Amino acid sequence: MKANLRIGALISGGGTNLQAVIDGCENHAISGQIVFVGSDNPDAKGLERARRHAIPSFVVDYGAILHRYRQEPLAQPLPSDFDFDDIQAKCRLLPAGTDADRRRRFLETRAIAEAALIEAMRPYPFDLLILAGFMRNLTPYFIDRVNQDAARPRIMNIHPALLPSFPGVDGYGDTYHYGCKVGGCTVHFVDYGEDSGPIIGQRAVAIAPGDSLETFKQKGLAEEWKLYPHCIELYAQGKLKVVASAKRRVVAIAP
Repeated sequence: MKANLRIGALISGGGTNLQAVIDGCENHAISGQIVFVGSDNPDAKGLERARRHAIPSFVVDYGAILHRYRQEPLAQPLPSDFDFDDIQAKCRLLPAGTDADRRRRFLETRAIAEAALIEAMRPYPFDLLILAGFMRNLTPYFIDRVNQDAARPRIMNIHPALLPSFPGVDGYGDTYHYGCKVGGCTVHFVDYGEDSGPIIGQRAVAIAPGDSLETFKQKGLAEEWKLYPHCIELYAQGKLKVVASAKRRVVAIAP
């Protein structure tokens, strides 16, 4: 067992999953500690959770970076190691047929922001990076600089739907409005697509006839707060390994 997993966390909002992981570390359900909390949003309320627990935090303001790029694109320097052709070939975040200029703008702005994010993370060595309501897709530029072993990725995300159904920003809403009788949450490793990485664990909840979207969300969140710490602890124990199987990558969980 890895005695003290160093966990970095990225958030955009209130940080309820962050709190579940903080609590898991403090009550020893997770064999590790959070070494930093970063956000793309200076107003993220989850940053206060970090401060209350004396966890170092920082902000890389994506909104400001995107605004500056729109105002003066040529004045915003790209990272020296940015390779547009390589990143474009790997990235699966944009639909087929996306306009070439839009594709370039997306990858360039994200690389600028992600380079700043990597620099902000640099003082805090970590073993695992968790996305806890981080509302920005990560591109291959960032992923390739964090992941060092294909069998043991280092970026984990929790998504509010039973993937591969309903990827995207509103998993609970999409599940509910489609009329599903069952929804839930998924923890997965991050790859080059949107919520398409190898699945680590899932929890399902029934959607009762009398459930509103809000009551369904609350049931789903209660499962998220249990599932995420459990999956992180499996990682801390070295029990997760990504393997190739039938033309796809899956997570093998050791007993």
